[in-house]
Amino acid sequence: MKNQDIIMASAKELKRLHIVKMLFEKKIGQKEAAGLLDLSTRQVRRIAERIKLEGNKAIVHKLRGKSSNRKKPLILKEKVLDLYRTKYHDFGPTFAAEKLFDLDKIKICDETLRLWLIEAGLHKKRRKPRPHRLYRQRKHSFGEMLQVDGSDHAWFEDRGPKACFMGCIDDATNNVFGRFYTCEGTIPAMDCFYRYVQKYGLPVSVYIDKHATYRLSS
Repeated sequence: MKNQDIIMASAKELKRLHIVKMLFEKKIGQKEAAGLLDLSTRQVRRIAERIKLEGNKAIVHKLRGKSSNRKKPLILKEKVLDLYRTKYHDFGPTFAAEKLFDLDKIKICDETLRLWLIEAGLHKKRRKPRPHRLYRQRKHSFGEMLQVDGSDHAWFEDRGPKACFMGCIDDATNNVFGRFYTCEGTIPAMDCFYRYVQKYGLPVSVYIDKHATYRLSS
């Protein structure tokens, strides 16, 4: 085997070379080498044959140091950026890509153009606006809106079982009416609401959350 220096080899490639050398020196067998490299014995034999023929450099990936075939030439990139500065500086990447194709016969993906512009400081990455949460004003009078919700909690600590408090809260006054039940379900919710109505009368509207208790099954 030829003695050659490894140029730009990764840690993984150096490990592979070390194990193959141990194989050549008969310190380990093919199966053990395959296990250490997490490869098949056939792959190990092919790697060993390449190193015998080409030397240590055979362990380095064949594409190391080569430009990707999909990489746009630097000249094209500079030309596109110059055109953008002089003709399309007010356009977004998508519209600019369309104009580059229509007027300058340069076909380029709008996402590639976007990355080039950001890299050149000609375009800023925009964050998607978060949905604005509108503040809901509280009702003015008692009975306009009733909020109904359940809360599971160890209300009685170790003095009793875990329970669910079904609460009816008036939106305007924060007046609270509630009872304890074994769970937050349809029957407890309707029973609590019925008892509230008996005491205070029907509210104009009822506000509930998206709990399955309050949804109609299809």
